[in-house]
Amino acid sequence: MVMFKVSRVTTSPIDGQKPGTSGLRKKVKVFKQQNYLHNFVQSSFNALSPERIRGMTLVVSGDGRYFSKDAIQIIIKMAAANGVRCVWVGQNGMLSTPAVSAVIRERVGKDGKKASGAFILTASHNPGGPNEDFGIKYNMENGGPAPEAITDKIYENTKSIKEYIIAEDLPDVDISAIGITNFTGPEGQFDVEVFDSASDYVKLMKSTCHLSSEDAGKAYFRMRSVFDFQSIQKLLSSPKFSFCYDALHGVGGAYAKSIFVEELGAKESSLLNCVPKEDFGGGHPDPNLTYAKELVARMGLGKSDAKDEPPEFGAASDGDADRNMILGKRFFVTPSDSVAIIAANAVEAIPYFSSGLKGVARSMPTSAALDVVAKHLNLKFFEVPTGWKFFGNLMDAGLCSICGEESFGTGSDHIREKDGIWAVLAWLSILAYKNKENLGGEKLVTVEEIVRKHWATYGRHYYTRYDYENVDAGAAKELMAYLVKLQSSLTEVNKIIKGIRSDVSNVAKADEFEYKDPVDSSISKHQGIRYMFEDGSRLVFRLSGTGSEGATIRVYIEQYEKDSSKTGRDSQEALAPLVEVALKLSKMQEFSGRSAPTVIT
Repeated sequence: MVMFKVSRVTTSPIDGQKPGTSGLRKKVKVFKQQNYLHNFVQSSFNALSPERIRGMTLVVSGDGRYFSKDAIQIIIKMAAANGVRCVWVGQNGMLSTPAVSAVIRERVGKDGKKASGAFILTASHNPGGPNEDFGIKYNMENGGPAPEAITDKIYENTKSIKEYIIAEDLPDVDISAIGITNFTGPEGQFDVEVFDSASDYVKLMKSTCHLSSEDAGKAYFRMRSVFDFQSIQKLLSSPKFSFCYDALHGVGGAYAKSIFVEELGAKESSLLNCVPKEDFGGGHPDPNLTYAKELVARMGLGKSDAKDEPPEFGAASDGDADRNMILGKRFFVTPSDSVAIIAANAVEAIPYFSSGLKGVARSMPTSAALDVVAKHLNLKFFEVPTGWKFFGNLMDAGLCSICGEESFGTGSDHIREKDGIWAVLAWLSILAYKNKENLGGEKLVTVEEIVRKHWATYGRHYYTRYDYENVDAGAAKELMAYLVKLQSSLTEVNKIIKGIRSDVSNVAKADEFEYKDPVDSSISKHQGIRYMFEDGSRLVFRLSGTGSEGATIRVYIEQYEKDSSKTGRDSQEALAPLVEVALKLSKMQEFSGRSAPTVIT
């Protein structure tokens, strides 16, 4: 058994290590700076109590992007020195973000213990490679992202750190080989266990989460269905149904063959870009209409006509497989509509929810489509700031079953992260349920028909988001300050709006969103600037916390239409008046220097 020593290495604070909504994200070249990663990891350990760290089991894995393997070895050495008892690593350092959450919550090790935290190495939907992005975030024992109290403490620690602790002589661990490597240090034994990245997560999708410990720590379940795989298999085997899933060369590809091909019987040719790559194949692993070009073209939504008849159903996930995009044949489902439709159909279509929903929640910028469903079904409803940690608090308190964000994130209380593959399986479950008596018929119920029927029942929330990426941070803050100042006089705001478009309703209320958590009473301020109109329309302006440099300004534009005869309009056409108001009211071009957004979704 290899012995190691603990070293205390002198360091000094490095500016700019404040975690965003999903951890710390910077360019790889920044993370490679001397002590940059070491400082953040040690500051994270220091933010936790010594009692929590000593003897703990820690998960360290991520989406496999460039620099992950180097980072994993550094964190293993620092974990050993800080008193961690065991580190679990997904094979080749790969675990999707939702899989990490599942592993923390459900996996039982050889010693009978569960993990109580994780470092997840991902920059999510941001590009990867030597000149692109890297990221790291800490997740807690509930499987969810660290709350603001912890991330604020991490940031404060980064500003005063003087040393980090590391076992520099600990040999690198072969993370490509499944097995346990044992070491001994000043505080006793330290183990690193490398395990199969896909098996535990696949089992979770098939069953709920009651585990026992057997066979060198492998997890086994006492079965109760989450999804009815048999009904999905019948749908996928129908000659009238065709399917396509695009992992965008992200970590979702590590799960796609196991779930969609081996478990559900889909053809392997239905998988696109499912070989994970450190640079995501040179692409941008963001599942939207701009970046998922190959899938968009195959689904008949490209600029040129598709060569072949598009599949009935298409889906994509991002770099770490926590986001999703849902498509029908020549039809795009907005993320806001997606979570509302899942919630409206969950009890009937998904066995996990057969006893009813505890409640539903959405992020503030997400459209109010879910609100209408909640009211119609008499469900508890919550509007929270952007960031999955806010949903996790509600779920831990038993208040929320299904939740979602307009930024292509959807999930449920089976784990404490958004889950791209879960969303795909949820939609396949709804399609299977709608077609259970129709698989032998002439025509299947389609994605588009499900969405249009939903609009006829609940009304339609026309919705779009404009992203202005890598804007000068100072200019972005000036724009936001201007919008806050403008709210002091709604009379003046409405005068400006009528000068832009006389056919747009008046603003009834304007504020800067502030959230008081109903569980722990914590308050989150400055969560986005809202202009709410008399007819139910909304404009929301927010700075994103997921970029690696500069600032991303996001503009959310929403208009509600409950007249079923008017729910079939083109979205951009319906929203054109509000878009014009949003851009001119905010003086977007003047502040950002941009004549057009980087991405429109």
